[in-house]
Amino acid sequence: MNPLLLTDGYKLGHKEQYPKGTTMVYSNWTPRKSRVEGIDKVVFFGLQYFIKEYLIKQFNTDFFEKPKYEVIAEYKKYVDIYLGVDYDITHIEELHDLGFLPIEIKAIPEGTEVPIRVPMFTLVNTKPEFFWLTNYLETLISSIIWQPCTSATIAKQYKKILTRYALETDKDNIEFVTWQGHDFSMRGMSGTESSILSGMGHALSFSGSDTLPVAKAYETFYNTDVTKELVIGSVNATEHSVMCAGSKDDEVGTFRRLLETYPTGILSVVSDTWDLWKVLTEYLPQLKEEILNRDGKLVIRPDSGDPVDIICGCDDKNPIVAKGVIELLWDEFGGTINEQGYKVLNPKIGAIYGDSITIERATQICERLKQKGFASTNVVLGIGSFTYQYNTRDTFGFAMKATYVEINGEGREIFKDPITDDGTKKSAKGLIQLYQENGKIIYKDQVSKEEEGRGLLQTVFSNGKLIIDDTLTDIRKRTSN
Repeated sequence: MNPLLLTDGYKLGHKEQYPKGTTMVYSNWTPRKSRVEGIDKVVFFGLQYFIKEYLIKQFNTDFFEKPKYEVIAEYKKYVDIYLGVDYDITHIEELHDLGFLPIEIKAIPEGTEVPIRVPMFTLVNTKPEFFWLTNYLETLISSIIWQPCTSATIAKQYKKILTRYALETDKDNIEFVTWQGHDFSMRGMSGTESSILSGMGHALSFSGSDTLPVAKAYETFYNTDVTKELVIGSVNATEHSVMCAGSKDDEVGTFRRLLETYPTGILSVVSDTWDLWKVLTEYLPQLKEEILNRDGKLVIRPDSGDPVDIICGCDDKNPIVAKGVIELLWDEFGGTINEQGYKVLNPKIGAIYGDSITIERATQICERLKQKGFASTNVVLGIGSFTYQYNTRDTFGFAMKATYVEINGEGREIFKDPITDDGTKKSAKGLIQLYQENGKIIYKDQVSKEEEGRGLLQTVFSNGKLIIDDTLTDIRKRTSN
């Protein structure tokens, strides 16, 4: 598809709607509001993917490198029918003749955590006749970039929580946290690109992921090599179909066969296909010798019910249910008590819960384990689409807004500030500079062109070329700060 068709239909008439003599439109991308409790900063991530995949690959392949008559005819066909007019496509022809996108993007480094209401990048046309192109690209930019930023931010919040509890209950095992949040979201995302973008955001904070295409995407877009750097990883794991195929009457036999199939390494077995409590109190004791003698860890995976109660136990008449998974595993397999006084399960056994985990539930699980005297690191949390798909562009209020134009050679600072709004939609005004003060990123608007050129925003794309080609390694380092 001609990438110029990847836009909102109302953009088609904006070229004629700007004042006559307009030669420049300057816009910025900003998270304007947080709708997630406890988060007041947003991780910037995904621009390099967008530039390589869309501004370079798709624009070159599906527009500039195709015959002019072909792309122009395609564009005019759909726009004429859509608007019911004989649409003037002169500006589209001129763009094809130019052979590249006359756009400059300045951005802070990806992986940087930015306070709410601070712009992440700016966009401006580099040739006066293409002033219309800046905000024409808004729809495409917005549809791609809000999600990796959002998922990277939420993943970092999970990691902050898991790190805090690990330091409080198992500080010598702090490196395990990178595996404690595991991405299970792919099947529940809105599409494959959505799952990859979100999965890459998750992988800035965690190594555990079942979203396999993230590994390839990071090699393609962020200069990594999976043979030399840990991008994502996972373990052998079952699903309900495997357990069902083994039959309810011989579930213990299925466990035994799986342990024999995988004599070494971590093996995760979904354990609530029928009766989780029977698995924990009847089948695992029968298999205890095999489990303890095995060169690896068996991980029990509950997959239904209230995750906090299932993992930590609850007020229940049934004493088994009241204990919860971790305490039942401790009762059977034991473990050690670390220097901080918290119980750590035998390394031959563990647990993972991967259904309906949220930031709030993750916090509750860690806190209740701590209150019971167990280290938070006794459980891995599978973070799925319940976390990553239940978001929108408005989760952090992302928007791209124009703040400066030039008309007939004169600069004009522009802004929006709706009287009917609560202040969320109020934009910056004029040119923008980002700078750091006492470790905090701050923005200043209404600056001169000279000031705008001196700030933290660096040119990453200009006239069809990628200027800064960042690496996963460096982005992860920034995200971890």
